[in-house]
Amino acid sequence: MPDRSQLLRDQLLIVTPHPSGQLPAHVLRQMLGDDLFDTPKRKAFLRRIFLDGDAYTDLLYSLPGARHVQAPWSRFAVDLNRDRDDRVDNGVIKATDFDRQPLYPPDTQISENEREERLRRIWDTFDDAVGAELPGARLMIVGHSMASHGPKLGEDTGTPRPAICLMPGTDDAPTFPRQQWDALKSAAENAFADVIAASPFTRVTLGEPWSVDTLSHNHSQRSGIPAFGIEFNAGLHLKNGQPVDAAMRQMNAAFAVFADAALELVNGSRPTSPIQE
Repeated sequence: MPDRSQLLRDQLLIVTPHPSGQLPAHVLRQMLGDDLFDTPKRKAFLRRIFLDGDAYTDLLYSLPGARHVQAPWSRFAVDLNRDRDDRVDNGVIKATDFDRQPLYPPDTQISENEREERLRRIWDTFDDAVGAELPGARLMIVGHSMASHGPKLGEDTGTPRPAICLMPGTDDAPTFPRQQWDALKSAAENAFADVIAASPFTRVTLGEPWSVDTLSHNHSQRSGIPAFGIEFNAGLHLKNGQPVDAAMRQMNAAFAVFADAALELVNGSRPTSPIQE
């Protein structure tokens, strides 16, 4: 018989914005030109795109009984964990991958019409899907993975990263109840203890290297439903770009324990606005 936490999983929304390595054909053609029809080059490019996203996070964060919203397209078509109007180099529509290798041929220009069309078809559709799943939910978890060291495109280039990073917001703008942050970290340390013990990555952090993810911030602000992001170090489940099946099974089982504990924390918090102190 399911325990209480499993019965409550319908109150949990899990969002995975970056698991896909797929690109709409017209975007892939913009990136590859005539190489679109060169099968080895196309496959190699799509593999590069897949591994530079959050590879296999759709599997790692899969949880029976919970609600899920999973992105169908690569973050290199549109990055769904960015604000719609974010135009920086690591913004919503990127010109390079995370090693700063160009995604498009030289002198490619994405017109304002093309930009808006991509955002309308991909960003708006995903935003609407998340919003549609939130009514009745008590918690949203946004699942990511991160490179083992900060990449060239980022603010922590070359810096070793922890095993797991939790992103519950900032002191001034928490997306998850501030009084529960320490308990959330302890729940992750307990749930993932065996995963971490079997890896070279030794820490669970709050806010390092990031304190908040855009999806958690935007949707918790709109809905009042608590949310947080979580980053798995990709070195926990990938070796030379290939999934390590035993590690992925172990991580997914640990995530189930952690997600149930996080939901219990929300349900046990005092009944004020869920993102307030």
